[in-house]
Amino acid sequence: MEKFMWLVALVNSFIFCNAMLELTGTHDTEGTWKSSITLPCVYEPSQDFVQQTVIWTLVRDQSPATVFRRDSSGDHILLSRYRGRVSVPKYRPGDVSLEIEKLEVTDSGHYTCKVTWRGQNNSLLMRERTTTVKVVKVSVTKPIIRAGNLGFTVPKGARTSLTCSANGSPPITYRWFKGEPGGNTVLVSNHAVLMFDSLQTSDTGKYYCEAENRASSQVMQQSDAVQLTVRDLTKPATTVPSSENKANTTAKPVSERGPRRTGLPLYLIILIVVICVAVVFVIVTVILCRRKIKEENPYEVTYQNTRNDTRRQTCSGVNGKWKYEEGKPTVENNFMTQPVKENEYETISIKENIECKILVNAMESEYEVGDVQ
Repeated sequence: MEKFMWLVALVNSFIFCNAMLELTGTHDTEGTWKSSITLPCVYEPSQDFVQQTVIWTLVRDQSPATVFRRDSSGDHILLSRYRGRVSVPKYRPGDVSLEIEKLEVTDSGHYTCKVTWRGQNNSLLMRERTTTVKVVKVSVTKPIIRAGNLGFTVPKGARTSLTCSANGSPPITYRWFKGEPGGNTVLVSNHAVLMFDSLQTSDTGKYYCEAENRASSQVMQQSDAVQLTVRDLTKPATTVPSSENKANTTAKPVSERGPRRTGLPLYLIILIVVICVAVVFVIVTVILCRRKIKEENPYEVTYQNTRNDTRRQTCSGVNGKWKYEEGKPTVENNFMTQPVKENEYETISIKENIECKILVNAMESEYEVGDVQ
C-alpha cells in the first residue's frame, strides 16, 4: 500500500513538473533584412529540476545544423557565419531565447530550441519548440527632413543640421542635394545628417535628400524640398521681390522718379505744434479779457451827439444890430459820465432857442429907447 502511494506521488510530481517546464514561444516570425530578431523560448523554472543544456538548431533545405550550444563548459557558436551575431541571455532564469543580429536572407529556416533538465533523482527531462523564420527585404520609404533646434530660419554664423530619415531594410544610403528635384542641383553630402558648422548667407536655398537600400525593388525615394534661410542680423531685413514682380518692374531714370521726399525731424514738428497751440491760447485769452472788461463797465465812455433834428438857431450882432439867424446844424461831443435820454436832447434845444429869443428882444428894445432919446 505504501509503495502504491509513493508511485502515485511520483507520477503526480512528474506530471506537475512537465506542466511547469513547458516551453513557450512563437511558431512563425518574420524578420527584416539587416535588422535584428529575437526567437522566444521561455519556461517557468523549478526547484526540482536544474537546467543542463540549451541547444539551438537550424534546418534549412532539409540539412540540420547546430547554431548555438550552452552546457557546463559555457556558450558555443558552432556555425561560423553566425559568430558575433547570435546570443542567448545568461542572467534571466527560464529565458533561453535566441537573438540574431544583422539578418541575412540565408538566415531563413526552421529554428528549434532544445532544453534538457536534470531532476533530483538524476532523471533527465527534455523539451523542444520550433520556430519558422522568414527574412525579407523591405523597400525604403519616402524620407522626411527634420530641422535642428533652430528650425529652418537661422542667423548667420550659427551651427545647425538637417536630418534625412527613412524606414526600410538596412543599410540605407542617403544623399543630400541643394536645389529642387528636377532642376539644377548640387550634391552636398552622402550622409543622413547634413551639418552646417558656420552658416553663411550663401547657404540659403532649397535642399532635399534621397534614400535607397538593397531591397529587390531597388527603388530610390526622394524627399520634399525644404527652404533653409540664413539671416544676417547685422543688416536690416530686406524683402526679396518675386520673379513676377521682377518681370513687371523696370528701372526708371532719375529724372522720372520725381523729387526726393525729405521729412522734417520729429523734434521740429513737435516744436511747431507747441508754438501754434500757444498762439491760439494767447488770442483766446485776450478776447475773453476784453469781453469781461466791457461787461463790467458798460458806460465808462459815452459820446453824446447834440445834433438837433432841425436847424439850430443862433444869435449874432452885425453893425450894432442883432440878427436872428438859423445856422447850419452843428455837432457837439460833450463827454458825460451818465447816458442821456433822447427826451433831454429836445429839452436842451428848446431852452437854447427861448433864451436866444429873449436876448434878441431885450437888445432890440434897448436900441429903440436910445433912438427915441
